[in-house]
Amino acid sequence: MRHFLALFITLVASIFSNASAQMVTPVKWNIDLNMTGDKTGQIVMKASILNGWHMYSNEVDPSAGPTPLSITFTTLEGAELVGGLNADKKAISKYDEMFDAQLSWWTDNVILTQDFKLTADNYDIAGYVISSACNDENCVPPSKEQFSFSNSAVDTAEVPVAQSPGDKSTSSSGDQSNINGPLWEPVNFTEQQTDSVDTSNVWYIFLTCFIGGFVALLTPCVWPMIPLTVSFFLKKGKSRAKSITDAFIYGASIIVIYLALGLIITACFGASALNALSTSAVCNIIFFLLLVVFAISFFGAFDIKLPASWSNKIDSTAEKTTGLLSIFFMAFTLTLVSFSCTGPIIGTLLVEAASTGDKFGPAIGMFGFSLALAIPFCLFAMFPSWLQSAPKSGGWMNTVKVVLGFIELALSLKFLSVADLAYGWHILDREIFLALWIITFALLGLYLLGKFNFSHYGPADSSIGVFRFFLSLISLSFAMYLVPGLWGAPLKGVSAFVPPLYTQDFNLYDRGLTEYDDYEEGMRIAAKEDKPVLIDFSGYGCVNCRKMEGAVLDNEDVHTMINDNFVVIKLMVDEKRKLPQPIVITENGKKVTLETYGDKWSYLQRYKFQANAQPYYVIVNDKGDLLSGPFSYDENIPRFTAFLEKGIKGFNK
Repeated sequence: MRHFLALFITLVASIFSNASAQMVTPVKWNIDLNMTGDKTGQIVMKASILNGWHMYSNEVDPSAGPTPLSITFTTLEGAELVGGLNADKKAISKYDEMFDAQLSWWTDNVILTQDFKLTADNYDIAGYVISSACNDENCVPPSKEQFSFSNSAVDTAEVPVAQSPGDKSTSSSGDQSNINGPLWEPVNFTEQQTDSVDTSNVWYIFLTCFIGGFVALLTPCVWPMIPLTVSFFLKKGKSRAKSITDAFIYGASIIVIYLALGLIITACFGASALNALSTSAVCNIIFFLLLVVFAISFFGAFDIKLPASWSNKIDSTAEKTTGLLSIFFMAFTLTLVSFSCTGPIIGTLLVEAASTGDKFGPAIGMFGFSLALAIPFCLFAMFPSWLQSAPKSGGWMNTVKVVLGFIELALSLKFLSVADLAYGWHILDREIFLALWIITFALLGLYLLGKFNFSHYGPADSSIGVFRFFLSLISLSFAMYLVPGLWGAPLKGVSAFVPPLYTQDFNLYDRGLTEYDDYEEGMRIAAKEDKPVLIDFSGYGCVNCRKMEGAVLDNEDVHTMINDNFVVIKLMVDEKRKLPQPIVITENGKKVTLETYGDKWSYLQRYKFQANAQPYYVIVNDKGDLLSGPFSYDENIPRFTAFLEKGIKGFNK
């Protein structure tokens, strides 16, 4: 999510969400064989996808991160495949910013079919489907769904099944001792850490646009209109109550006008198109250009105005009408006349609202924006004496426009960065992005100090107020904060805005933990060193795992505590390295083949800890007994520290 609100208020804050630590099964399969003729048939695979999740298609590039859908036939006797895999609907193709790649997926449900024809009277068909799924917060490891169909009268050899923990069947293939011992026994969760931070897209959009509305009030096109309009209502009204009522109707009219704008955008684009806006590289380039144009407008190069005939027409209509309709047209006139100042702000906020992908984002955003615009008209009508203490119109409003221009210029780079990552241009790698931000905010600081001004607004004024001085101090300090990032510093405060660290060519920041990638080996080391074990279930394609590593595990105090007190076992559930021998286990009444180390570690997490979402942290002793946790995605460092301290105390007992 891109955060205009955070940029404007603190310049360094970001909003995060928490992933659940419970068992999640986002995709359920129903696989059947359907004979379409005497010698032809189909394998019909229906995937039911949990609401809010999406399953990646077979067209996904495996190097992008998510595991693509794949169908493998382990047995194909008496039949041969005809053509490739077919789907009943086209996969959604989008640029996924989390994985920095163009990906495709299905939502809700999809039916996949594979045609075949018989080459003998009897057939034996078996195989499995591998799929992976994510939602907006986390992903689950790839799952395997097996199928088999046969009309053969000949008895087939039974597949040897390895002894699964808790399974009373005997091992009959391969060396399975490493999944049969006490280290694999399920833990008993008497306490679960369930602290979570739940952020809402809707509230974020509303608050962002609400603050944007207050910013728009401070521009020279809107602020002078407040005393004029309020004075008009006070003089026109036969009583103070009537004046207040008219002012409230005026404010409500502003809300209706802007809300209608948001609803029109929602109706024109729809939810799917708004989601496309948030991930499309082309749309992000358009957003970048729009924000640059808005910034140049605020710098005074030109004004973005609607045709004068529009405002004249509405104004004359307001004069001819009476009652509620007259007040409504007065509000309409305000929106048209003030467009040169509010237009760039509205455009930026609509871009932000649309890019979240929320189908009601534009409508909610415009409601927040218009509510902020309407409140002062109503309050000053109720308390007209406040007008005496309100700031007078003046040059400070031009300063507001220029500051907004710098912020929009900085924000535009985020959209260009998305497109750059999508197309692999490498014109805006992390160090280039940071250099542009450093220059932008340094120039903003110098402008606020009165060192220069744009010609449209006249000569620079070296005499500045205290408030403007502190704003310049914040901007210059922020520019200095960004400087170490040129050499690879993580800059956790702006990690949600800048390109990923792997795009940086020069990185002096290289500090890591000693981590073991094998469960049994790590437990042996823990027994030898007499230390508790921090198990980190992670994944190469897990974005929230990278966030936790950068924001929490890389914190100096947390890093030191882990390094001094724990043996760290990091298990990648999407590891593609093959096991020496496949392990066939029985899970939930089904035979499941573990072919890779990722399969093995995913099964360990499912069976021992009853979870399959990443990131997932637990602390155990060298016998596999639970000491603390589980702990999921939560960037609250004190909570994670308490989780570590509980594990240390439990081990020392």
